[in-house]
Amino acid sequence: MSQLPEPPSPPRPGRPAERPVPTSADVARLAGVSRATVSYVLNNTSAVRISEPTRRKVREAAEELAYVPHAAARSLRAGHTRIVLLPTAHVPVGPLYGSFLNELQWDLRRLDYTVVQYGSLGLDGDEAARAWAELRPVAVVAPGEIALTPQGVEILKRSGAKAVITLGPREVEGAHALVLDQREIGRRAVDHLLERGRRRIGVVMPEEPGLELFSEPRLAGARAAAATHTGGARVEPLPLSYTEESAAGLAARWDGLGLDAVYAYNDEYAMLLMRALQDAGTDIPGGTAVIGADDLLLGRLLRPRLSTVRIDLVTGRRLAALVDRVVRDPGGEPERHDVMGARAVGRESTCPSSP
Repeated sequence: MSQLPEPPSPPRPGRPAERPVPTSADVARLAGVSRATVSYVLNNTSAVRISEPTRRKVREAAEELAYVPHAAARSLRAGHTRIVLLPTAHVPVGPLYGSFLNELQWDLRRLDYTVVQYGSLGLDGDEAARAWAELRPVAVVAPGEIALTPQGVEILKRSGAKAVITLGPREVEGAHALVLDQREIGRRAVDHLLERGRRRIGVVMPEEPGLELFSEPRLAGARAAAATHTGGARVEPLPLSYTEESAAGLAARWDGLGLDAVYAYNDEYAMLLMRALQDAGTDIPGGTAVIGADDLLLGRLLRPRLSTVRIDLVTGRRLAALVDRVVRDPGGEPERHDVMGARAVGRESTCPSSP
């Protein structure tokens, strides 16, 4: 006599039964349309004309079922993803650069790209390129502190990336380059100090790893400005860690350095050093003029208000448009765009009469 099968175990209390994953076929049935129509609507296909009432029915059905398209399946059909990969920076990028990246992400999303930030800490060069290529992005916007190589660019293109764009102080063969010329920042800062009669100028060189990519070109720009000054000027590099102890140690040695001004890399290092100098009894700007860079709001709230170099970056919308153009037409020659301007803004820390 055969035994009856055991009845299925009831679901455990507090654990709801798994619900089936909704499919495009479910959306099509609920909306009363074909699966092809669902695909056209949810993929924003412009080549097929579909009435607005039908589009609305499909979207409402998808929302009711909590349906979202399967990215991998969509990529297989299209032959590529809609992923734009933004590798994260290895070094603190500051509020200005962070705001620019946020704007870029919003504008890429408006163009129907999926923006993926990739934690690349510990990866560099071709190793980083291979890791990015695993996600099969349609475009990569690589920060300058990751040393992408021509071989890395080729790895990305062979994996399906139609646009490889570098954003930093140097160009890479095979990639489109958005060049941020850091020398201009140092040049503008020192020009401002020279115009105010300062001749013995310190330039802060952050000791944090990775920042030399930006600080060394800024020092070169500062030296270039001093070299062209007819009256002669001295530029002295000043190593400084972003700690109160390091700033206090530099301030304690200040009188022996014989400096009458300092360009402090950016506003954050400028504020750190300026407070240490004031605590050590140095008059700002009478004894030492101080200028930073980035034009942060906090610098305007200090007393004395901080002079700075205001940096004008290309808009995120313009960069998103470049990504989209290159993705649509990837066969063109790599382009170079200079995307940063800089100008000094004098305030009380270098100009005693500034409001």
